Amino acid sequence: MCSLLVLVLLLELLAPSLGAQLPEGHNEEDNVSSPPPIATNGQPFPWDQMRLPETVSPVHYYLLIHPNLTSLDFTGAVRIEVQVHKDTSTIILHSKALQIAKAELLAPEGPGPLQVLEYPAFHQLALVSNVLLVSGWVYEVRLEFSANLSDSFHGFYKSSYRTTSGELRFLASTQFEATSARAAFPCFDEPAFKANYTIQIRREARHIALSNMPKVKTVELPGGLLEDHFDTSVKMSTYLVAFIVSDFLSVSKTTSHGVKISVYAVPDKIDQTEFALNAAVKLLDFYDDYFDIPYPLPKQDLAAIPDFQSGAMENWGLTTYRESGLLFDSSKSSASDKLGITMVIAHELAHQWFGNLVTMQWWNDLWLNEGFAKFMEFVSVNITNPELQVNDFFLGKCFEAMEVDSLSSSHPVSSQVETPSQIQEMFDDVSYDKGACILHMLRDFLTPEAFKIGIVRYLRRYSYQNTVNTHLWDSLTNVSVHAWCVNLDVRAIMDTWTLQEGFPLVTVELRGRQVRLRLHMRQSCSTKTNPGDIYSSNTVHRFLLQTKTDVLYLPEEVVWVKFNVDMSGYYMVHYEGDGWPSLTSLLLTNHTALSSNDRASLINNVFQLVSVGKVGLDTALDLSLYLSKETEIMPVTQGLGELVPLYKLMEKRDMVALENQMKDFIVDLFRDLIDRQTWTDEGSVSERMLRSYLLLFGSVRNHPPCVANATQLFKKWRASDGNMSLPSDISLAVFAMGARDPEGWDFLFEKYRHSLHTSVKSRIKSALSISPLQHKLQSLMEQSLGGEVMKTQDLPHVVISVSRNPKGYKLAWDFLRHNWHTLIKKFDLGSHSVSGMVTGVTNQYSTREMLDEVRGFFGSLSEETGAGLRCIQQTYESIEENIRWMDQHLPRLQAWLDIHGPRPKPQPHEDL
Repeated sequence: MCSLLVLVLLLELLAPSLGAQLPEGHNEEDNVSSPPPIATNGQPFPWDQMRLPETVSPVHYYLLIHPNLTSLDFTGAVRIEVQVHKDTSTIILHSKALQIAKAELLAPEGPGPLQVLEYPAFHQLALVSNVLLVSGWVYEVRLEFSANLSDSFHGFYKSSYRTTSGELRFLASTQFEATSARAAFPCFDEPAFKANYTIQIRREARHIALSNMPKVKTVELPGGLLEDHFDTSVKMSTYLVAFIVSDFLSVSKTTSHGVKISVYAVPDKIDQTEFALNAAVKLLDFYDDYFDIPYPLPKQDLAAIPDFQSGAMENWGLTTYRESGLLFDSSKSSASDKLGITMVIAHELAHQWFGNLVTMQWWNDLWLNEGFAKFMEFVSVNITNPELQVNDFFLGKCFEAMEVDSLSSSHPVSSQVETPSQIQEMFDDVSYDKGACILHMLRDFLTPEAFKIGIVRYLRRYSYQNTVNTHLWDSLTNVSVHAWCVNLDVRAIMDTWTLQEGFPLVTVELRGRQVRLRLHMRQSCSTKTNPGDIYSSNTVHRFLLQTKTDVLYLPEEVVWVKFNVDMSGYYMVHYEGDGWPSLTSLLLTNHTALSSNDRASLINNVFQLVSVGKVGLDTALDLSLYLSKETEIMPVTQGLGELVPLYKLMEKRDMVALENQMKDFIVDLFRDLIDRQTWTDEGSVSERMLRSYLLLFGSVRNHPPCVANATQLFKKWRASDGNMSLPSDISLAVFAMGARDPEGWDFLFEKYRHSLHTSVKSRIKSALSISPLQHKLQSLMEQSLGGEVMKTQDLPHVVISVSRNPKGYKLAWDFLRHNWHTLIKKFDLGSHSVSGMVTGVTNQYSTREMLDEVRGFFGSLSEETGAGLRCIQQTYESIEENIRWMDQHLPRLQAWLDIHGPRPKPQPHEDL
């Protein structure tokens, strides 16, 4: 069966404001404020804007850094060559929590002192000169500074690990994105201020130093210190600068294009680096060929950092990762680990072109970095590692994006931001996943060949420069003319997707040969262009629909149509009249007539349409009945993803009978598929990941065969003192069963303490967090906050996992409130870690009492402690929607389950 491709373009409906772009910079003429800011010494500070002026710009940094891994502080000196663009006597740049010891101007007439004024609220320094800096001239400023290594995960921060003998060792590493280079050295810390860097690092002989570029020499200094000199970098933004001082070991290979790839890790784990090394070599070669632009550096290092907040970071030539994102052991790691490590390496290496070579002008267009890198993960891994079956997982990214994007508190892909916390909030599912999904949609529309030509043109045209949205669209417009044989305005099409939040809803009504279309907006404030597909006949048609309604004529009458084939378009579809019943009937009788992605998208769409009142809950639940025949990972996980939250809402209310009835219905729905799973690591990656998912679900839900197998395996594993080799993919289900009693929990915790394998530790940590033992759950969160046994980097995951545990959700909420100020200091206000905890802990609440409690706490915060965070507004909105859903749909759910589901049981389950 073929597809008819429908493209909906509403060019005449674009909001007038869409042409507005953020200003590309600021001039001193814009600096109008009364009264002026006051510096720390009581004098007026000569600049009153968060963004730096464009009076001067950096050309070259000569940076010397000396971290002391005994006293855990550092000193440094930086010489910055600056180009003056307008006569001035003041240079404004960034500095955060640095002690400035000396500042001088190296002018043509000789050196002279600079007065230093500090304005901590904006992380700014003003360097005031006695002489006028003349437009067109290049000057040099020299600053000496010092600070403690940060206790957080950003800036120049300390990390630690224990050797197998128990020795505690420290290292120092950087994480500068988005606004933390200023915490390591004074700099012009905005992405448009690109410059070259020549870096020198002092260290003890027992350590090594790494930076973006290769080391060119080492100089011996008095006192036994060594000073490594690194080659001068290409022109780049401050947030991509990186350096590490550690005792890491490395393994290396060279790509077919002559680039040296090295993977660094702590000595005890260096034997877990081979998989990442081979993956990086293959992926960098792929990107070199795909972009047809040579990787511009002579080396690419990948470093596994023991303490790391995000998943990874794309520093040019020195990408940094969590250990779990880089280290792999074929005997211990799962199929999910293999896929995840390959994808994160693919993401960071894609950034070497998207983000590093060509960089967004300002953080409002972060998606140009992150959306592209997320999209290229799937493109690159699908070609280089087809056995990983990444196409089975892309659709999930679109569903995740839509979940956030359906809220009125969502934001456009390109959004105005200014403060560091606002910038941090941009690192979310909208920038990453929605960005990737709309690029996938555009590629599908233009054809992969035309799309590739356009992005290569974009990368070549803007190499070592900064861009805005329109530069990308202009690069794609001419190739789109060739692809469509018409003059398409890609910018006019894509502005509607990037400058407004939300997504469209297309209503489809089938009347014989006629297919009537109507476009509705998922959010009333937005209008979108809308690419889409339709299954119906053996012909393929392409055309442009330029009105909110239209009628398609099929070659012959059909019983059903399915729009948005494989959900390549970022929109939802509602089938009016007999549309949903016809598709439900098709799925019940011949579900393989549609692709697995089509089946997953139908599941997602119909349940989301229940929430907005377009279809009844009965319709969605009727369609879900076909899942008893489903075997593919995407529709199975999407089905569970829609059904499980229904009983998770009930767990927060006193409705045990209905809750258990719903749980039993879901287990019964998937019973045959669960029972067919083997307790092995056999099969394809998708089959193995689905097995892991289903066996954990069956164990948690007390499905007797799962409980029996998991219990027996845990007893054998424990009797072997953890030395028995468990199949990796099923070990989480086994550990979860073992964590149900105190002795098993303690045994797992000790194995966590001593394991050198991050994949094993990750599964143990998850099992401990879904235990029904409340005192252990509390201990787990406290241990994670302390960071001695469980790394604090894992605390957000632990807190969210405990919050989803029916025995732990109150504990997690109390923990979040009581430790709020510690958490926002450690993880940074506005970060994905903080927002993830806020929404993750609260988004399953469904009572007005809990809404009032949540509002009471977050309403008591000040602006400095998070009152304005977007995630708090999303939390309110989610809880209100949960309350509305429960009030509206519970009676219908009860009635439907009485007919279609297992009968309620008299006693509650003692499940995890």
